[in-house]
Amino acid sequence: MKRPKAVGGLRHVALWVKNLEACERFYTDLVGMRVEWRPDADNVYLTSGNDNLALHRAPVDFTPDRAQRLDHIGFIIDHIEQVDAWYDFFKSNGVAILKEPRTHRDGARSFYCRDPDGNTVQMIYHPPISKTK
Repeated sequence: MKRPKAVGGLRHVALWVKNLEACERFYTDLVGMRVEWRPDADNVYLTSGNDNLALHRAPVDFTPDRAQRLDHIGFIIDHIEQVDAWYDFFKSNGVAILKEPRTHRDGARSFYCRDPDGNTVQMIYHPPISKTK
């Protein structure tokens, strides 16, 4: 069977979160996403304009499935010098930093932090997909 037309990219991620309100504030107030849709008090869909991050309130007894393999989610930054600006901004706002900014072998530059629910978030300038190389 022939493969269908190419996909348009990975532009939707859905996360179970225990503290929906704190995570929404992190992704809107700090990252700069905006609310696209709030179907009810337990779900909110955020966007940067060309993507979608769904936050779903996890049940009280929620335990991540051992089969889940998500390591982190990443936000693309258009200019390499902005990686350090984001790092400084997050640090000044008390965001938990996991790894300081570094430049990778492929010319990418990034750092890792945690959202309020403990999800690992990478802020990354990646030449093949960032707007300015």
